[in-house]
Amino acid sequence: MISLLVAMDRNRVIGYKNDLPWRLPKDLKFFKELTTNNVIIMGRKTFDSIKRPLPNRKNVIVTRDPSYSQENCTVIHSLETVLEWNRQHPTVEYFIIGGGEIFKQALAVADRMYVTYIDEDFPGDTYFPTYDESEWIETNRVKGIKDEKNPYDYYFIQYDRK
Repeated sequence: MISLLVAMDRNRVIGYKNDLPWRLPKDLKFFKELTTNNVIIMGRKTFDSIKRPLPNRKNVIVTRDPSYSQENCTVIHSLETVLEWNRQHPTVEYFIIGGGEIFKQALAVADRMYVTYIDEDFPGDTYFPTYDESEWIETNRVKGIKDEKNPYDYYFIQYDRK
């Protein structure tokens, strides 16, 4: 199964200056719970923003640069490799975690989306692509707890492809 895992604001902002434009520890905890002991797939710029392989996960970096390598990561050069893995191992959930370009490429083949929707407006230069909402069904929604460390209204929403 190919899943997109993203946090976005009301305007689909997902990043600003190669970083998250918000601080939301509960979303980071949600991300960790979903992805630990699983495969995470990201573009090179997303890896650069994280600065290291995330522990207890298979880290996969997608880049067009044939000379790129990164210690303790698997480097691939197109999403076609992920599609092949998915055909060979359909019970494994592959989490695509960003950024904007890889989300755009993967949206057409994704089976599921985990969206942390933050009900705020943030400055941004990277956006989640628009998609045909009629192709997706909301299968779960949980309101996040707003507190001093998580100061926004936010929701954990799961969408499955119809």
